Amino acid sequence: MNAKDKKIYLAKANVLKALSHPTRLWMAEQLEGGERCVCEFVDAVGVDFSTVSKHLAVLKQAGIVEDEKRGKKVFYRLKVPCVLKFMSCIESVIGSERFCGCP
Repeated sequence: MNAKDKKIYLAKANVLKALSHPTRLWMAEQLEGGERCVCEFVDAVGVDFSTVSKHLAVLKQAGIVEDEKRGKKVFYRLKVPCVLKFMSCIESVIGSERFCGCP
């Protein structure tokens, strides 16, 4: 693998790593339906504002979401909605016999 390939695979891994936390994955899936205010996530997840902000910062750093400040509120939206398209494939794996370790 050459240096260019390594850089590409590192970037891909960073996106997957950002989505690998259940709360961040849930947030990203919620954003599939449209933008949301940070305060909406705080209420829905049941954690403090700083925890939600940290999760959203990880998603933003990976290039998955973008934000827009409006007054005192910050709204997030998916920057690349296609990133979640592979979830149906993952759900198929979860439901398959291979996943449960069955022969």
